[in-house]
Amino acid sequence: MKQLRIVFALLLVGVVSYQCTDKSNKATTDGLPPEVVATIEKRIQNGQMPSMALAVIDSSGVKYYNFGKTTLDGKPVDENTIYEIGSISKVFTAILLAQQVLGGEVKLEDEINDYLPDTVQVPVMGDAPITFGNLTDHTSGIPRMPTNFAPANPNNPYADYTVQQMYEFISNYQPSRTVGSEYEYSNLAQGLLGHLLAQNKNTTYEALMVATIADPLGMNDTRIAFTERMKQNLALGHTGPYVVENWDIPTLAGAGAIRSSTSDMAKFISANLGYVDTPLQAAMDMSHTMRHDKAGGMQVGMGWHIKNGREGDVIWHNGGTGGYRTFAGFVKETGKGVVVLTNSSTGADDIGFNLLDSGSELAAQYFKSDAVEVPESVLEQYVGVYELEPGFMITITREGGQLYGQPTAEERFEIYAENDTVFFQPEVRAKISFQADNGVIESLTLFQGGGGGVARKID
Repeated sequence: MKQLRIVFALLLVGVVSYQCTDKSNKATTDGLPPEVVATIEKRIQNGQMPSMALAVIDSSGVKYYNFGKTTLDGKPVDENTIYEIGSISKVFTAILLAQQVLGGEVKLEDEINDYLPDTVQVPVMGDAPITFGNLTDHTSGIPRMPTNFAPANPNNPYADYTVQQMYEFISNYQPSRTVGSEYEYSNLAQGLLGHLLAQNKNTTYEALMVATIADPLGMNDTRIAFTERMKQNLALGHTGPYVVENWDIPTLAGAGAIRSSTSDMAKFISANLGYVDTPLQAAMDMSHTMRHDKAGGMQVGMGWHIKNGREGDVIWHNGGTGGYRTFAGFVKETGKGVVVLTNSSTGADDIGFNLLDSGSELAAQYFKSDAVEVPESVLEQYVGVYELEPGFMITITREGGQLYGQPTAEERFEIYAENDTVFFQPEVRAKISFQADNGVIESLTLFQGGGGGVARKID
């Protein structure tokens, strides 16, 4: 799911392997830009990720580039290797919505309360109701996560969150903004959207997604429940040097439950670019249409985010679950698309953007060897709980001379000192700076992926 995570990935990989194939699986000498190949190799060699599988799509077809292995002692990855795609699932949900709109089954302006049980009514601030359109473009006012989210197993945090819990939360939460007024990325809203669309067709989210998108596009390895073939080809998720559990997301499936491969995702992006003759084309085009530009300089369509690039608009989404980080995007003006799948908690958005937009630079790399020593007395003053947004905290703890951070419902991660007030997390290229007033720590600022946020210390 796309949350502001800073979980770490330190995997000790000694040998980098990669393979470039064309759509007929014949090896080619055509490669990625040398600087992209170099940074991928460096990230694997330095333990940031066990593998990365890429697909590059253009008018000539699809090329696959595969780096690393499924685990430390696993097999080399290829275009059929399975990864959790996380929040890229949201654009599948958007296309499902667009298809139902075009089929006259719902309207973007329909109030979601009309599709919920009579005992469940979502409160709003102001007079405007929440519509399907608000759910898909993140302007519903429904928060990122429900506050009654308390997983029994933090390593598989969504597995036991029920529909009843979702109904209880959306019926009783107190909205803090009027509907449509602001952008607020919401896993809960997108999960609710997928749930409503499936209910509207009297089926499950997975069955709806497979019947509407995966099967018509020949995406036989794009599912939520693993098939035997998918299990055999799975790249195991990693946090640090450890294999972590796959995430099961039954209730909020539309927000991030799908698993797929670069081969299947290349078919999906090819269809979005119009290279595939599909009855989904109108729904896909509808999902790309800009609905607002309230996302801090980024435009938002239905599910998709839209970033201005030198060669044209980059229409994209990324994803992240416990042990995976992913990216998918395309530029209609150039007819180019990119899929990046990794089985680590280290992001690779910069590689996707760089391949699609010449104005996007590859991210700077941080390494533990750059860390400096800071007295334990200084580290101790940073210990506490910081609220990044309602229901999403970052807890800072200390063990000896090592500082740790732990986001809500996430694994804790090590952070390293750049100086007395600025710390970094090398595997996800994030920085945290602490702010004090009259010698008392009041907040931290998180910088990651070109953005940031301020978290106030509450404990």
